[in-house]
Amino acid sequence: MSVNSGSGFVSLVSSGPGDPELLTIRAAARLRDADVILYDDLSSGPILDQAGPQAELIAVGKRAGRPSARQEHVNALLIEHARAGHRVVRLKSGDAGIFGRLEEEIIALREAGIGFEIVPGVPSAVAAAAAAQIPLTRRLTARRLQFLTGADVTGALPADINWAAIADPAVTTVVFMGQRSFPKLAQGLIDHGLPGDTPALFAEAVSHPHQRLIRTTVEKLAAMLADAPISQPALILYGPLAHGKDD
Repeated sequence: MSVNSGSGFVSLVSSGPGDPELLTIRAAARLRDADVILYDDLSSGPILDQAGPQAELIAVGKRAGRPSARQEHVNALLIEHARAGHRVVRLKSGDAGIFGRLEEEIIALREAGIGFEIVPGVPSAVAAAAAAQIPLTRRLTARRLQFLTGADVTGALPADINWAAIADPAVTTVVFMGQRSFPKLAQGLIDHGLPGDTPALFAEAVSHPHQRLIRTTVEKLAAMLADAPISQPALILYGPLAHGKDD
């Protein structure tokens, strides 16, 4: 924690997958005490019920495929409210250290001399595995766990993929933001040696009342997502522990 006594303070709070019962005690306390909360779409709803009545709530929503606040604008708001002497919470979903643009906000706050802390949260990948009642690792058969993004800054499949790593059948792989690109990703995986019948789990709206879990295979999931509309955030897990039984 770094404190500048001449200004307010920013807590970069990760809210977990969306269920308020999965908030950490520290995250709940920061929400309760905040003067200003800048929140993403995926951190709204019941999570914001934890905010105190004094808090000003500012939506800076970031959702793939929808209009969202520019990162520079979010950074400026954090600095503006902290310099006004406010206790500011920047509320992000899952754990902000995993594909959450956390570093960009850290850099902006450091350059502005604003004190801040990082409050970690339950990663959505961990919550998805718990909801499906599966482990993410296993001795001998899944001794490595890897996270990757299925979208670059343009929303397309990244061009610099390490195919050998992500086509390893003895690894648990979690794909974030991969619903649109998974059919192309799956074809690349199969082309690089991953069996098409490798177990896969599609985890949509994890920890929310409308949560949906689909146990299938890499090949079948690619076919399912080829023309499917995207209405909810989802993760894709594949590997020996994802269990390839169709629900």
